[in-house]
Amino acid sequence: MYFQQLILSLALSALGGCLEIKVPNDPAVALVGQDATLRCSFSPDANFSLDDLSLIWQLTDTKRLIHSFSEGQDQLANQESSYANRTSLFYDQLPQGNVSLLLRRIQISDEGSFTCFVRVRDYSSAAVALQVAAFYSKPNLNLEPNKNLKPGDLVMVTCHTFSGYPEAMVLWHDGQGNNITENITTSQVANEEGLFDVRSVLRVVLEPNSTYSCLVKNPLLQQETHASVTITGQHLLFPAVALWVTVGLTICLVVLLIALAYVCQKKIRQSCKEEKEKAGNVNCASFFVRGPPVDHVLHSQHVLFYVHRASVPLTFINKRVYFSLF
Repeated sequence: MYFQQLILSLALSALGGCLEIKVPNDPAVALVGQDATLRCSFSPDANFSLDDLSLIWQLTDTKRLIHSFSEGQDQLANQESSYANRTSLFYDQLPQGNVSLLLRRIQISDEGSFTCFVRVRDYSSAAVALQVAAFYSKPNLNLEPNKNLKPGDLVMVTCHTFSGYPEAMVLWHDGQGNNITENITTSQVANEEGLFDVRSVLRVVLEPNSTYSCLVKNPLLQQETHASVTITGQHLLFPAVALWVTVGLTICLVVLLIALAYVCQKKIRQSCKEEKEKAGNVNCASFFVRGPPVDHVLHSQHVLFYVHRASVPLTFINKRVYFSLF
């Protein structure tokens, strides 16, 4: 029986006929694990009977039998084993010329071209393309290394996505939306089911407050899924040299303050010396008063005082008071 069907399909393919068969121009797209319909139809005449119908679905390239119908019933004795219990026709629509094939539980291996052979007194055939697809998972991003990071380190940002089909398109962008895909290495490996696991690695020089985004596209399904990671200053350790720089600056500041105090003290003494030379043989002293009033402190006739009160230095020479500002 199988050889008869094969000879029939080859004859129909070679000779063609006047029966018009309608199939879609575009490939059918089916998701892995779901059902797909391979559409094929013709316009029967008024005297059409199912007993007159011979229908064969087979793989276009290998001619392996997918489904067969003749003499009013299925003929599946020689059906390809991988399609067993996965095919059926729309039996209630056969009288109207709908000879489409329902293919259940789509697998990656189902992708390809199928030929629909129909004979009702006349004969004809047409091919239907099937494309299989699967959505990719939302990407996961990992930073390697992920601790003891310092600005300027070379790091790897790894993007993982799983169980998609066909091969994905992977794009990387920085925080400003610039395409940085030229710095990546991407591998796509098929698992046992034929689905692709994708791993894309971006190598960058680390900067504080930087964002990296991984965009995964499945063009066949028009799917776009992405994930991003932002590296803030909290994730980074500043190098030890920065600590020493801070300590060094602090020491320099302290030394500068000491030097400034020394210079000020020297100027005060120089000013005192000049006043002494002007006033004659007068003892010179300087102090700052924060507590008692000036009247309680000043009692020397020949002593020169600098009194700091309310930020106003006072100069006393022979009981005369001179106000001078530093």
